[in-house]
Amino acid sequence: MKYRLMGSSGLRVSELALGAMTFGANDWGVDEAESRKVYEGFREAGGNFIDTANIYSQGRSESFLGDFMGEDRERIVLATKYTGATRRRDVNAIGNNRKNMMDSVHASLKRLQTDYIDLYWVHARDFLTPIEEVMRGLDDLVQQGKVLYVGVSDTPAWEVARANTLAELRGWSRFVGLQIRYSLLDRTVERDLLPMAKAMDLTVTPWDTLGSGVLTGKYNRDASTEGRAALRGRIKDRDLGIAAEVVKIADEIGRTPAQVALQWVLGGHGVIVPLVGARTRAQLDDNLGCLEVELSAEQRQRLDQASQIELGFPHDFLAEMAPRGIEDHRA
Repeated sequence: MKYRLMGSSGLRVSELALGAMTFGANDWGVDEAESRKVYEGFREAGGNFIDTANIYSQGRSESFLGDFMGEDRERIVLATKYTGATRRRDVNAIGNNRKNMMDSVHASLKRLQTDYIDLYWVHARDFLTPIEEVMRGLDDLVQQGKVLYVGVSDTPAWEVARANTLAELRGWSRFVGLQIRYSLLDRTVERDLLPMAKAMDLTVTPWDTLGSGVLTGKYNRDASTEGRAALRGRIKDRDLGIAAEVVKIADEIGRTPAQVALQWVLGGHGVIVPLVGARTRAQLDDNLGCLEVELSAEQRQRLDQASQIELGFPHDFLAEMAPRGIEDHRA
């Protein structure tokens, strides 16, 4: 396992992050015993970056991690999130407002059995709370030592850029990471979010990197297979076509489709640290194998072509207007 810097900070995180969303989930997740095996497997592989949220499994994910870490706590870069509803019939127990932020961080600290959170994410933008309130509140948590770094998830590029510019001007803590959905099945973040992250030096931690399991090829083998993607309705023919190309390349190099799909994400533009989740230790080990996969330029081009999207306006328009014969040598 190699390590990468988290955005513009000096924080070192493993090149894969363990997503603990499956820990404690009743329907499609895993129980405490299997969650511990997944946690231990990730740590044995050298992983130090673990991601959860206060609403995952109604707080059980955080509670499991609190029990698992023990004396290992200081060696772990622990990330959790706030935004989602935590109390019924309480209009302030949801969203980005300062009250929910403070209530949520205190509850997370208790469940995680720790004094501080390494990386605290805004789980999603609510568009009700002024961004000044959000950034000032997060900076207060950093000043108090309850949080070391802050990040943002599932938020438009213009809002992230505005928030970080405001924080820079005010001398507040800036976002160092961006968590977004990204896979061969959904490349829409390439329009604005990924270029913004690269320009503003944000490390990207993509989720749903296997497209809810579609990119493992299991639905190509058997359309009646149960899983998260099947629960959402009929799987698109386009998605099955992309998965088929992933399976073909995996067969060519003697690897699994999941490893190929994850390696494609790893090789994206900017600093990318994919989230890997697992329901069993065997699934985790398979996902970790992506670090040993090498895709040729030709194979990566095939995956790009199978999954390509239209960037739309103004990107296509600007590409047509760009001066000809000029090479861009910037990194």
